[in-house]
Amino acid sequence: MVDAQALASRLGCSLEAGQLAHACEIVDLHVDTFIPPRLWGYDVLLRHDGGPLGRHFFGHCDLPRLRDGGVAGAMWSITTNPLQGTAARWRVFLDNLARLRGIIASSNGTMAMARTLGEYRAARATGAHVCLLSIQGANALDAAPDGPASIPDDAIVRVTLVHLTNAIYGATSSPLGMLRPDKGLTARGRELVARLNARRIFVDLAHIHERAFFEAVAVHDRTQPLLATHTGVAGVRPHWRNLTDAQLRAIADTGGVVGIIFQAPFLQRPGGPRDAEMVVEHIAHVIAVVGDAHVAIGSDYDGAITPPADLPGADCHPCVVQRMLDRGWAAERIGRILGGNALRVLGALRP
Repeated sequence: MVDAQALASRLGCSLEAGQLAHACEIVDLHVDTFIPPRLWGYDVLLRHDGGPLGRHFFGHCDLPRLRDGGVAGAMWSITTNPLQGTAARWRVFLDNLARLRGIIASSNGTMAMARTLGEYRAARATGAHVCLLSIQGANALDAAPDGPASIPDDAIVRVTLVHLTNAIYGATSSPLGMLRPDKGLTARGRELVARLNARRIFVDLAHIHERAFFEAVAVHDRTQPLLATHTGVAGVRPHWRNLTDAQLRAIADTGGVVGIIFQAPFLQRPGGPRDAEMVVEHIAHVIAVVGDAHVAIGSDYDGAITPPADLPGADCHPCVVQRMLDRGWAAERIGRILGGNALRVLGALRP
């Protein structure tokens, strides 16, 4: 049991913020905490004091800090290495999927995998932190014999179509996208969206070029909610990684959700706040454009990011709650943002 008062005191937050963080069902739409175990054997089951460079790049999450911060569940990404060959990417994905599932199995019930809202609820009833397994970079599937249907045990709930490099599916929003004359979704990309829809796997439009984004929206099954799991918004901070208001509306029109990233360089506007308020500014903009039913958090912890100074790790979510309380937001709204909206779309797609 986490001592909410001690946690709040350590973080410089009110007791109300600490208690509310634990009363809410916090669900992070994007953590990359499987990267450090792949790089140097980082043990996610043990408490760490951050990475070797402080809050920069890696070392933001581990199971004890997730629990301290009230994070009940998260979409755990398996990120694709685009430098590997096509066939190798599929083999490595299968190895990494088995390895991540092995970490979960070794946790003695303190972590659990879920593929549906029902499985999520059952795992939470045991007190486990719930892992919703995801792929970042659909090029992991290029050589899969039957595309997404080849994924063992239907274990993946979300696929981010492209990452930081261009793929056979379409162009990235990163500067590398400028190297591609056609910035749109390819025929293979349209096929992939249809196959993900058929498997009821979330289509994640984080990282994709704006033209390809809208072409994916056009071919997507509109009865299924779209996601952009970890992003900022251009209405606060114009940036190649951030979504325009038109993109926010396109996701909301499907009943989907936008997760706000904790990467300070994507969030901080000139003269703007330097703490967790920068995250809340972006959340507030989404609310102003499409309402509070379509925004969540997608920290991107351990995804080579630099979060605000008061959000160095997963135990710091009460600091975000404090900034929301400072704006006078009701507990019900805060609960929707922190996890209620994420669980709603999970139930809509995978009850």
